[in-house]
Amino acid sequence: VQLQASGGGLVQAGGSLRLSCAVSRRNFRPYNMGWFRQAPGKEREFVAAVKWNGRATDYDDSVKDRFTISRDNSEDTGYLQMNDLKLEDTGTYYCAAGRYFPATSPSEYDDWGQGTQVTVSS
Repeated sequence: VQLQASGGGLVQAGGSLRLSCAVSRRNFRPYNMGWFRQAPGKEREFVAAVKWNGRATDYDDSVKDRFTISRDNSEDTGYLQMNDLKLEDTGTYYCAAGRYFPATSPSEYDDWGQGTQVTVSS
């Protein structure tokens, strides 16, 4: 599975962004999708995940009620809608595909996109 994240940018605190993750794959094996983020000097951390069929989601407490993860399997694309952004949401956001759900550790994901930068300013 190959993934490509996009949609990052510079936004003021309280604003919104929508990230996309386009997926290309060689087979029809279902995959679960996760979003992670990494700030400079920090470890990569879990943000949200969605099950392969879109019927279950999981969120880190820090983004619950502000972020919404979804996917469109007809387009092989995942989304992360981010509302009420805070300074601490700044980082590089990565989408990933994996076999397990729920899965909050980077080691549980097999394939990764290249990341898209999100910067929240005051």
